[in-house]
Amino acid sequence: MTSTHHSLQNYDYHVWANRKVFKHLKELPRDIYTQEIQSVFSSISDAAAHIYLADNVWLSVLAGHSFEETVRMRDQWNEETTGASLEEMEKLYDELTERFREFFYQAGDMETIDSYRHPRYGTLEASYAELIQHVVNHGTYHRGNITAMLRQLGHPGVLTDFAFYLFETKKLEDQPH
Repeated sequence: MTSTHHSLQNYDYHVWANRKVFKHLKELPRDIYTQEIQSVFSSISDAAAHIYLADNVWLSVLAGHSFEETVRMRDQWNEETTGASLEEMEKLYDELTERFREFFYQAGDMETIDSYRHPRYGTLEASYAELIQHVVNHGTYHRGNITAMLRQLGHPGVLTDFAFYLFETKKLEDQPH
């Protein structure tokens, strides 16, 4: 996806970083993904499921679904992730990415401001771009949890900093001067 708005580039970064994590996890022993650990999440698979669930919730909110509708859908997403293998979870992420991109295509202007009602926190007026920034920040935070969990289990993490995304996606070919 060629991004023109900063929030779309940020989302592309989020997708890139998630894919980097999945690729890295597939290079490690199979049991690492579901191994129980004393950490922020009880396993790396639980952390991956949490990011997926939260991304779905925010896409539902952006698409205009009510809090009640989103809660009902959250139960379905939770079922999808329960016991999902690494490859199954990666496929769910890819499908979710396509749904986000379809939303972006239909939304058009990322600076569109909408009202979002939450039963506990009240009503928020925010642009699509602001909520996408939240999705990206949330994912970055929990990918950091996954890196810490991997290190706790004796394995290296993977570099998913935004700067590395830029180097990978924007580097110029070395040309003789």
